[in-house]
Amino acid sequence: MPYTTAQKKIKGITWLDDILCSAISQSAVKVAGQEAAAVLRDRHHLRAEEEDDFNIRNPEDIIQAQLEASRTLTILLIAIASISLLVGGIGIMNVMLVSVTERTREVSIRDASSATSRAILKQVLIESIVLAGLGGLIGVGVGISLIFLIQAVAPTFSGALAGFTPVLSLPPVVAAFAISLMIGLIAGSYPAYRAARLLRPRL
Repeated sequence: MPYTTAQKKIKGITWLDDILCSAISQSAVKVAGQEAAAVLRDRHHLRAEEEDDFNIRNPEDIIQAQLEASRTLTILLIAIASISLLVGGIGIMNVMLVSVTERTREVSIRDASSATSRAILKQVLIESIVLAGLGGLIGVGVGISLIFLIQAVAPTFSGALAGFTPVLSLPPVVAAFAISLMIGLIAGSYPAYRAARLLRPRL
């Protein structure tokens, strides 16, 4: 259809809101943009002190905008992950503190059997790491399942997932599991210290 008809009937406007241009070479992109800006300022009758009433974008600007969006999304995901790790670590610490409190009799029996503080520390830390590791395995499993699900659905989905296909990469999976183990080690340090203090000092 004529572009004027498309403007009036479909978009409801009477002006050109988008013009696509191409330069003769990659090195001429910036010069072509400057020349286009000069032509548009002349056609819009803008004085020298007036600002542009239009926007000119080149591929470099689009790529830069995509990089900025990706950087912002990365920061957002890191913030969410950090909060989740903090909450998970606090949860593990509370669980282990309750466990140590409820197992005072067990610690007393081990104390009577000449258990060392190092053995108690090691036991509580191992339990904390195992607990965090199980949580990490569940999280990794759910994440991998979601990736496979999106890969299966995305090709036939015409909505927000169109053109978006996540890829499973081994290093992030290993890093996520290793971080969960580290959180378990850190979160279990204080409960392990509390458990070791229940032992009687030996001369």
